[in-house]
Amino acid sequence: MCISNRLPVDRVIADDGTAQWKTSPGGLVTAMEPVMREQGGAWVGWPGVADEDVEPFSDGTIDIYPVALSEEEVQDFYEGFSNDTIWPLYHDVIAPPAYHREWWVAYQRVNQRFAEAAAAISANGATVWVHDYQLQLVPRILRSIRPDLTIGYFNHIPFPAYGIFSQLPWRKQIINGVLGADVIGFQRPADAGNFQRSVRRLLGYETKSARVLEPQSDGSFRPIVAKSFPISIDSAGFERLARQPEVQARAKEIRSQLGEEKTIILGVDRLDYTKGIRHRLKAYGELLEDGRLSVENTTLVQVASPSRERVETYRQLRDEIELTVGRLNGDFGSIADTAVHYLHHGYPREEMAALYLAADVMLVTALRDGMNLVAKEYAATRFDRRGVLVLSEFAGASDELKQALLINPHDIEGLKDAIVQAVTMPVSEQEKRMRSLRRRVAEYDVARWSRSFLNALEESHARRLVAEAANEGAES
Repeated sequence: MCISNRLPVDRVIADDGTAQWKTSPGGLVTAMEPVMREQGGAWVGWPGVADEDVEPFSDGTIDIYPVALSEEEVQDFYEGFSNDTIWPLYHDVIAPPAYHREWWVAYQRVNQRFAEAAAAISANGATVWVHDYQLQLVPRILRSIRPDLTIGYFNHIPFPAYGIFSQLPWRKQIINGVLGADVIGFQRPADAGNFQRSVRRLLGYETKSARVLEPQSDGSFRPIVAKSFPISIDSAGFERLARQPEVQARAKEIRSQLGEEKTIILGVDRLDYTKGIRHRLKAYGELLEDGRLSVENTTLVQVASPSRERVETYRQLRDEIELTVGRLNGDFGSIADTAVHYLHHGYPREEMAALYLAADVMLVTALRDGMNLVAKEYAATRFDRRGVLVLSEFAGASDELKQALLINPHDIEGLKDAIVQAVTMPVSEQEKRMRSLRRRVAEYDVARWSRSFLNALEESHARRLVAEAANEGAES
């Protein structure tokens, strides 16, 4: 069973007024959907509409169990505590987090509801995989209701250093909630290390290598695995998509529309302050101003899919980005040439694959990112072994994709130099780097990620059975 804040499908209303369910965008669904469709099982989550009860239904091999949220809970639990407290805190306080007690009360209440929903439908001894920062209390609540379950938790975003995490007024409750799991997964070893340090500092528990030892009432210790499991994508699926004739035709059409001879630089992000969109626009604008790049020879395509538009920080960010894009186009564009093509909406995977194929340079300039699957998607689609990936060292993907041009997005001069290096890179070097990137993404794909995590859960379950048998033997 999978539990996440959102279901893997969104309800959309067709032209004829009928409701349909379509696959949701986002990194979690991109990673988990192929796993769930292959193995089957249940998915518990919010359907994305407030104040509405949606009956369970099936979507292919996945049984969908919606959890209802009121409009007030969407504001306090989701927009408030999850995305205006935890999100900025875990992303190194790039934006200031807000701490409101009523948000925390809502967070507890909604986590309780998710846990109860999962407990009610889980088979005896089932494996339950809880996902991400919105549901950090669910593992402990679920364990208290259903101690027979094997519980995993995966943190898709960074876990901050103790000096930052300790600012959270409810830090002990969050740590204790996550420790209800048998296996806790993080994107990077540094995130797992930060978590273990917080456990030692806040709870005084002993940690050994990749394990936390939680004291039990009988004097024993429950070992909890806490380590990195870097998430990935269905790389073979993305390559198959990129090889489809209609996708390749669309990529050629995009190039024709933008200018056959132009170097196309692409950015694909949710419109979020963690993604470094402002930094890349600043660097690109300065390159145009310096004359190192020109609109006659290059263009930047920035896809910024809508995100959390009711949160004030995000509304301000959108205004700032759009103002910057307008200024760049006004200063450097002409009737024939546009400096920045700004697209504020999401796209289906086919269109994204075509954009990846059309782009000569992919810019990933995140200020802090758990992984960033866009970087891996770009490599997976480039079966032609062309293209250059410029990748922030603050994205988890940089641990694996060493043949990208790694940059510090705060270093604007360094970012400018990397963009110019990417634009002017010889084909032979592009091919050498892209072969390495594609090899890594193909070998460490989403199937390998899920297997490694689920294997860790199975091993944890087996250890628990052995321990229970030993205890029963000692008592008899």
